[in-house]
Amino acid sequence: MTHTEPTSTFAYEDRLPRVPLPTLEETCDRFLEWCAPLLTDEQRSVTEAAVAEFLRPDSPARTLHAALEEFDASDGVRSWLDLFWPSRYLGRRDRIALNANFFFLFRESEHDQITATARLISSTVDYKLRLDAEEIPPVVQRGKPLSMEQVRYLFSTTRIPGPRQDTVRAPYSDAEPGPSRARHVAVFHRGHLFRMDVIAEDGEPLSVADLKAGLRAIVDASATRAEFPVGHLTTKARAEWAESRDALRRLDGNAEALDALETALFCVCLDDHTPADEKDACDHLLHGDSGNRWFDKSVSFIVFADGTAGINIEHCGLDGTTVLSFVDTVLTTQPPARESKGTPAVSPISFTLDDALRDDIRAAGTAFADYAAATATTTVSFDDIGSTRIKELGVSPDAFMQLAYQLAHKRAKGFTGATYESIATRQYQNGRTEAMRVVTPEVLRFVDVMDSPDADPAERVAAFRAAAAKHVARAKECRLGQAPEQHLWELQLIAKRRGAELGVTDQLPLYDTPGWLIMRDDYLSTSSAPSANIQYFGFGSTSSHCIGVAYVLLPDRVNLYLSTPRPVAEHMYAFAEDLTVAVYELEDLLLSDG
Repeated sequence: MTHTEPTSTFAYEDRLPRVPLPTLEETCDRFLEWCAPLLTDEQRSVTEAAVAEFLRPDSPARTLHAALEEFDASDGVRSWLDLFWPSRYLGRRDRIALNANFFFLFRESEHDQITATARLISSTVDYKLRLDAEEIPPVVQRGKPLSMEQVRYLFSTTRIPGPRQDTVRAPYSDAEPGPSRARHVAVFHRGHLFRMDVIAEDGEPLSVADLKAGLRAIVDASATRAEFPVGHLTTKARAEWAESRDALRRLDGNAEALDALETALFCVCLDDHTPADEKDACDHLLHGDSGNRWFDKSVSFIVFADGTAGINIEHCGLDGTTVLSFVDTVLTTQPPARESKGTPAVSPISFTLDDALRDDIRAAGTAFADYAAATATTTVSFDDIGSTRIKELGVSPDAFMQLAYQLAHKRAKGFTGATYESIATRQYQNGRTEAMRVVTPEVLRFVDVMDSPDADPAERVAAFRAAAAKHVARAKECRLGQAPEQHLWELQLIAKRRGAELGVTDQLPLYDTPGWLIMRDDYLSTSSAPSANIQYFGFGSTSSHCIGVAYVLLPDRVNLYLSTPRPVAEHMYAFAEDLTVAVYELEDLLLSDG
């Protein structure tokens, strides 16, 4: 960025281009192209017939698309996806703990737990005050500014469970205009919850020494574990948690306790656990001690007994790229020296409980512990190959990794399955992500040729390069908003939200086709988080047979965290072994082409 360009955080928002809304024809053409490699001839024929019906001049799909065009042109609407994101994220009814929240494991800490935590809080408060003043520079990527809207959800933001759809309590909203005025954080220790001021009454942030004194006071005040930690309730399926929250609010003092928690700038979770290794740390960041968490909070820093630290993120308002920029800033900011103002105000956040809520909390904790135990995870690390080495081989690092995943999956399971990759689209107004489907005819040919005894190295290299080129081209289409899935999904959601009003009361056949169902039934769900400040990134799998593949792709190494339901764990372990073989096999193959 040159000195003449705007540096105010939100300076570019009104100048960013809008997410393009494809025509029905464009989307349907892409949909058929994208799902075809996963279908039999019969399944393809059924899907094509439903698409033809979908595109009829008098089809209800035309009515739904016209409604979407009208919405896109409405005052105050920045993107045709503005209602899609709340429906997608806030509309999900299963538990968000482990299923939706994601985590980053930070680089190794040089400090003990209290010092590491105080430094994190100090740097984060510094970021918050700079954000309030709109002094966080807008992110510019490849010369293009990116939307900064998501940073408004970093602080004092809490997801609130609802019976049919959740809501979000956040600053910069009609209910709470402008930045958060809160001066406290919520600190968990051994299931106990405390309010701790981190900004003084005069608006000045507290020093690291003051914060350490406050944290020590909290640790001293929570020497034994809480018997009924309310945090367990945030692990429940959303409608059930909404009922529990209503029951909580009816008892004396709990509305105020929830308010203190929900308005807190962020959560800090001090864990007694000392991770055995990086995988163990990742597992505890993903699910961990649920009595010592509030999974609905947008940002929760988790610091283990040995000072190892990471972050757990509630996904509805925040995507990985936004959180990475935030984490990079926080972890590379030296907490400024400040004068002591004394030990900060610390007070317990206590909940009144009756027998029914105690039973509810106990059952929720047990159920989530069982659910976490039913999730298998592993890590895979390459410390001698990274993006620099892959680029030397003349290929996109992301394409290289994806083709390694496809080859490993085929070898581990014997077939190629639907694969999702998240593609960032923050160069648009309110831009978030696009859903890329990785499997192409070129991918199918590549995995077949790699294990064909009749193929020679030149044929394998050609198949690899064709698949890699197709992958790069499709990723570019996604970045440009030229992808079918979210468009079709939003039309389905409009029918759900406004079907009666629009006269669309029947389910459209397209959404029952093999193409729609098979293309979206993930066997691999993949996402990348490149940052030298984190060791691992991770999330839960998205279906009963899915492997979640979260990878940190750096110039000199690649670290992956894999997760899958335990009943299919052997497939994941086989995938991990085959992936290690595949990466070096592809490196050798491309070297032979040199």
